Amino acid sequence: MAKQVMLLNGPNLNLLGKRQPEIYGHETLADIEAMVARLAEEFGFGLVAHQSNHEGVLVDHIHEARGSSAAIIINPGAYSHTSVAILDALNAFEGVVIEVHISNIHKREAFRHHSYVSSRADGVIAGCGTEGYAFALRRIATLIG
Repeated sequence: MAKQVMLLNGPNLNLLGKRQPEIYGHETLADIEAMVARLAEEFGFGLVAHQSNHEGVLVDHIHEARGSSAAIIINPGAYSHTSVAILDALNAFEGVVIEVHISNIHKREAFRHHSYVSSRADGVIAGCGTEGYAFALRRIATLIG
């Protein structure tokens, strides 16, 4: 059975390609999910992808990953800066966690410079555009083989 990776995207990421393309680019979430799925297949991983604008739904998906996934790639969006609940859920997950941000959060508004998720993440990728998702999966392949 292939190792499974869960891809989680938080609030407003369903608007990729439409919302602030000067910051987030023109690729859609479907484009990103397809790219990650192709790469996951190359590494022999299964992939399950979810997006939600609701914090509790993201927490529920992280809980689901506890029994089914070896790793999580998460772009928590604005919840990076506010959600202790997502941090707590990730702390209960025993696999690899890679945090991804399309934009460089450290070059943006000061409130975006802190991420609760980063204290749990095994790696943080920021400012590499949507290619950051591929970097995350490559790192997972290195860590869990």
